[in-house]
Amino acid sequence: MKVSVIIAVYKDVSSLSLIITALKRQTYKNFEVIISEDGENHQMREYVANISGLDVKHTTQEDIGVRKARSQNNGIIASSGEYLIFIDGDCVPYTTFVEAHVALAERKTVLSGRRVNLSELLTQKIKSGLVDIVDIEKNLWKYIGLAFEKNSKYEYGFYLSPTGWLYPLLSKLRKRNTSILGCNFSCFRADMVALNGFDEGYGETSLSDDTDLDWRFRAAGLEIKSCKNVANQFHLWHTYNERDIGPFYWEKMVKNRESNRMICEVGLNTH
Repeated sequence: MKVSVIIAVYKDVSSLSLIITALKRQTYKNFEVIISEDGENHQMREYVANISGLDVKHTTQEDIGVRKARSQNNGIIASSGEYLIFIDGDCVPYTTFVEAHVALAERKTVLSGRRVNLSELLTQKIKSGLVDIVDIEKNLWKYIGLAFEKNSKYEYGFYLSPTGWLYPLLSKLRKRNTSILGCNFSCFRADMVALNGFDEGYGETSLSDDTDLDWRFRAAGLEIKSCKNVANQFHLWHTYNERDIGPFYWEKMVKNRESNRMICEVGLNTH
């Protein structure tokens, strides 16, 4: 099955370069990479133009404020894979990441994963070449200090094989939060297209990334399943700018949900 890995990016070339390196190391090979840029950055364009060893497409748009939903819709339109995996431009996947999503993929199902939040110091060491991020993946125990970092989610770094006996057993014994996290989820392309993609009507808020999409998938009859500890990734440290939702957009989403308007008005159809 051909997969399209859609990466939402904005200016951060150094983080993207780590993601590209990780994608070159994937155990599953039948995928293309869609770099969905919310802008038209010169350094980003130069970097992408020189990527080799991967099937890469690059979509851009005018930089007039946060329009992540529209940039991701650009990526969906450019994609040719039967299956879509969405990640953010600050999240580096494990070498088994694509393979894990594919192994758990089911019709009418969305997979929702999580991430390990790396510290500022460890992120600096990775970006400077002092630490290979694959070493953290393969030898997580050596980085036990992360477990004591606030909100590191260190436990999400332990890898379980999707085809082994332990993961299905733990999934049955432990109830898992399946809400979509925009930096790590996947679905069949046809299911995303049926919903008209990401809703671009929420301004610069983060609602379209996951919260809105979560209820729309469920309203359309899709099941959302956890792929925690199977499709793993590392979140690189960076300063964080909160995207305020505000009452207007929240009320708008609630009204859409109450009226069961699962197919958004402003989405793939506007491109």
